[in-house]
Amino acid sequence: MAARQKSIRRTTKGKKANYRPTKSGAGMTKKGVAAHRKANPGSKLKTAVTAKKVKPGSKAAKRRKSYCARSAGQMKKHPKAAKNPNSRLRQARKRWRC
Repeated sequence: MAARQKSIRRTTKGKKANYRPTKSGAGMTKKGVAAHRKANPGSKLKTAVTAKKVKPGSKAAKRRKSYCARSAGQMKKHPKAAKNPNSRLRQARKRWRC
């Protein structure tokens, strides 16, 4: 069994914000990803693929497709969040351009 990852503070306000507020697309900030990678050496966590156009078949396009597929499953699992356009799930999907 893998060792448990260390968690980082789930802050969305101020200089120490590791997560984006819901209104600005949810998800982690660049700083939050850096903090997570520092706390968990060997982590491959990356920020969202937000570019409007990505080359088809590129690593970024594959990451986006994978995230969109996984988050679509979350939409099925949490119908209340799926119906609410202001939920963190819907805002994150919007930011990833799903």
